[in-house]
Amino acid sequence: MSRAIELAARGIGHTSPNPVVGCVVLDSAGRTAGEGWHQRAGGPHAEIHALRAAGERARGGTAIVTLEPCNHTGRTGACAQALIDAGIARVVYAVADPTPTATGGAATLAGAGLDVEAGLLAGTAAAGNEAWLTSVLLGRPFVLWKYAATLDGRIAAADGTSRWISSAESRADVHRLRAAADAVIVGSGTARADDPQLGARVSGLADTEVSQPLRVVVDSGAAAVKAGARVLDGTAPTLIAVAEDADAAHLDGLAPIVRLPRAAEGPGLHIPALLQALYEREVRSVLLEGGPTLAGAFFAAKAVDKVIGYLAPVLLGSGPVTLGDAGITTIAQALRLDVTDTARLGPDLRITATPVRHTRPEEN
Repeated sequence: MSRAIELAARGIGHTSPNPVVGCVVLDSAGRTAGEGWHQRAGGPHAEIHALRAAGERARGGTAIVTLEPCNHTGRTGACAQALIDAGIARVVYAVADPTPTATGGAATLAGAGLDVEAGLLAGTAAAGNEAWLTSVLLGRPFVLWKYAATLDGRIAAADGTSRWISSAESRADVHRLRAAADAVIVGSGTARADDPQLGARVSGLADTEVSQPLRVVVDSGAAAVKAGARVLDGTAPTLIAVAEDADAAHLDGLAPIVRLPRAAEGPGLHIPALLQALYEREVRSVLLEGGPTLAGAFFAAKAVDKVIGYLAPVLLGSGPVTLGDAGITTIAQALRLDVTDTARLGPDLRITATPVRHTRPEEN
């Protein structure tokens, strides 16, 4: 199963709106006969790749899969039936499939006389599929907020300068996060101040090998993005989210726009409506790179599932802070985080945490 989880990770950034899945097929003597992973949406699932690699050696063998084999025919056939047809005798899977149209594979396998076991390394497998599982369970994209700050919590100096607070190693890690996400989001403040390009570049990989996220600019008044902006280059698709009443005529021919209601309180757009619009575009994971105002709006909407902070050993003493108004007015309302990982990246410290109010996907 550990090997199957490793294989599944190879599909990160390429399979959405499908999950990442890995599969190892053992022959009847317990020897590895075939391996596979889901490589792209619309392509063969992990089980099919592994069965093809195994050939006749699959008969009487065991299939070890990170996710319950699907039970429906969509763009590809049902994996449960493929396992039965291949003569597999036993199936071990880590995580049950919560998708209403795909679930039931375990029951189909058991009904055909196969020995079925669930739950092996479920927590580890679910962590590798956290974005997809969260999107299925919540009906909106998984949101990861990333920020870089000084040790005293500043994202820029008093004069607005911010290049470079974080190290080259941290910036390279952010590009890895972009390549794994379906969409990256910034607000109008970031668009004006930084003119970001928001593409993903991964060391050691050619541009054609890197999955580029949809670049989303939350520009309520349709005033921040203009012709020539780097986010409008041809590196990746771009979507501009504007208010329903905004004059966005100047964006015609420059980028697609989506019109959304304004937030009921405070500036900006209604965050749940933004996430729903992205979900309808098959976005299942979002990297939130916006400044403190947009980040605060996402937290106020209880729409952040994970936080990655890059803390640089730098002190500024003044300047913009990391997080804006998140609707928290007293210490009793403070959003507590569960730190799940810490790592050194060059001189920086990377902290990964999840809001404790959220139940992890494997616990649902």
